[in-house]
Amino acid sequence: MKFQKRVRELRKEQGETQIQTAAALGLADRHYQRFELGSNLPSFQNIIALADHFQVNADYLLGRTDVRDMLPPSEEP
Repeated sequence: MKFQKRVRELRKEQGETQIQTAAALGLADRHYQRFELGSNLPSFQNIIALADHFQVNADYLLGRTDVRDMLPPSEEP
C-alpha cells in the first residue's frame, strides 16, 4: 500500500523518529507505528493531521496523486 510507504518516507525526509512524529500528532507511539506497518489505517482526523504535519496533500498520502503540494483552501461563496 502506498500510504504506509509514503508516511515512512516523509517522516524520514523530515529527519524524525516514529516517536517524534507520534508526539507531534498527539498519538501513542505504537498507534503511529501501526500506520507505517500497515496494520492500522488512520482515521479521517489523523489523515488530515499527517497531511498538515508533513505539509502535503492528503490525496498524496492516500496514493491518489503523485502531487505533494497542499491544495489551497477552497473559497466558499
